[in-house]
Amino acid sequence: MDFTFSCYEKLLQLLVQQGYQFADYHSWEQMRRPVILRHDIDYDLPKALGIAETEAAFGAGGQARSTYFVLLSSDFYNVFSRKGRLLMRRISSMGHEIGLHFDEMQYPDAAGDMDKIRRLILKEADALSDAAGCPVTAVSMHRPSRAVLQADLEIPGMVNSYSRTFFHDFKYLSDSRRRWREPVEQAVCSGAYEKLHILTHAFWYFDREETLHDTVEKFVNGACSRCYQAFSENFTDLASVMGPEEALMR
Repeated sequence: MDFTFSCYEKLLQLLVQQGYQFADYHSWEQMRRPVILRHDIDYDLPKALGIAETEAAFGAGGQARSTYFVLLSSDFYNVFSRKGRLLMRRISSMGHEIGLHFDEMQYPDAAGDMDKIRRLILKEADALSDAAGCPVTAVSMHRPSRAVLQADLEIPGMVNSYSRTFFHDFKYLSDSRRRWREPVEQAVCSGAYEKLHILTHAFWYFDREETLHDTVEKFVNGACSRCYQAFSENFTDLASVMGPEEALMR
């Protein structure tokens, strides 16, 4: 499967053709053959909008609702900035869910302390809910430790997408590092799985196919452009000091 918006839409069509119904972490038990679509937003919040729009515009079998798990502690985007808040609210307005992507590595003093990790998750969820303007009632783990995975954490008022239910009762498929662990179309068409849990990363998807190298290169080099634009919004007449052509804008 290519990493393009059109191929992602074809995946949605294939799911409907195979009798799957789009569900979320709260409604899946109401579906005869549920598929949960999940997106971890590790690096680029604006890129998530392209996938969200593709899903919202999908007509066959109803709109494809999914959950967008957002990092509160990202070094690459700011959920509390005006841009970040507007992006999350736009995604939410399409009927998608905003969830918390929790990075336990931000809290080394909480390592192994599941009670403390639960409290931190709830604290981050409250802050993200305020920024996104909607309830945050689902969490996914970013680079989870073995201890957290084995704990099968139960968090009051929240669904843990890494619970045993979603990794054992569902067939889990992921495109991590821009590589499907197994052919996703083959798994969808196999007829072997009544419940699917599909993780994609919006970061990898473009209008046309890109290589892994080119995707990473565009993001890294584009940081100069993003930095210049943000600086220009906070520094009067930046062009008189440094022109945009000097920012390696690509």
